Amino acid sequence: MENFNKPSTSIKNWAADDRPREKLLSKGATALSNSELIAILINNGSKDKSAVDLAKEVLKLGRDNLNELGKLTLKDFQQIKGIGEAKAITIAAALELGRRRQAAATLEKPVVKSSADIAQYLKAVLKDFSYEVFAVLFLNRANKINHFEIISRGGITGTVADPRMILKKALEYDAVSLVLSHNHPSGSLKPSRADEELTLKIKEAAKYFDIKILDHIIVSEEGYYSFADEGIL
Repeated sequence: MENFNKPSTSIKNWAADDRPREKLLSKGATALSNSELIAILINNGSKDKSAVDLAKEVLKLGRDNLNELGKLTLKDFQQIKGIGEAKAITIAAALELGRRRQAAATLEKPVVKSSADIAQYLKAVLKDFSYEVFAVLFLNRANKINHFEIISRGGITGTVADPRMILKKALEYDAVSLVLSHNHPSGSLKPSRADEELTLKIKEAAKYFDIKILDHIIVSEEGYYSFADEGIL
């Protein structure tokens, strides 16, 4: 016979001190632990576990590190019993908002003055990709960023980073200069021969449109590598 006296694991039925929503209302979001914040996203627990219990498992999957958590896929989250597609999507959406907020903070600077400025932004938006992506920053005459776009995913060759497509977009966004970028998921920051050849190819093509390639920046968890700083451009 079903035990109707068994307490529900729903957030509504937890003791007051354990209710993340009530704690947020009374003490503010900063008073909550990472697991409590994730529990709010999860909303309710499973038959055997509370939302906080599930949240702790989610954190453990990311080695209790939010940066590592941001690299996980929907399928990774769904490995946890009690985390279905809807809960996984909610967690992934929240992590993406956090990533975009971090990236946007850099773009609030009115003018890009150095490779370090750009690298900080690029690390925020590219660090969690498990594969290589090629991206371009489109700048106006005042060195303000008009547009950022990931041009290709999964490789770094002349085929996937077509100079014609890049320059077409540069004209669309009235860019007078570009910063090329890609990530190295392996962690190594050393540019390959293909990286150098592609950079020079795009630089030569851009000359015909009076568009300058200011830099090509490689980012990884180890830091960044600037072609301009190293004198390659």
